[in-house]
Amino acid sequence: METSHIKPYSENGPHSLNNGLLLRSDLHTLYDRGYLTITTDNKVVVSRRIKEDYGNGREYYKMHGKDLLVLPESYEEQPSKKYIE
Repeated sequence: METSHIKPYSENGPHSLNNGLLLRSDLHTLYDRGYLTITTDNKVVVSRRIKEDYGNGREYYKMHGKDLLVLPESYEEQPSKKYIE
C-alpha cells in the first residue's frame, strides 16, 4: 500500500490526511498518471485511456463507479472534496 496526494504536493497540496488516499501501488501509479480518479462522493472513475493506451484494463474497469472501500471514521480525515475538485 502507498499513500497518494489528492492535490499534488507540487501544486501546493498539503501533507494532511484529508489530502491523501491509501492505494495499492498499481492504483497509485494509475492515479498519478490520470488513468484513475475519484469523485467528490468517493466513487472510483477509471479512464477509457487504459484500454486505448495499453489494450487492457479489465481488472480496473470492474472498479469503475464503485465506492472507495474504506474511509476514515472521522469526517476531518476523509478525502476533502476541495482537493478532489
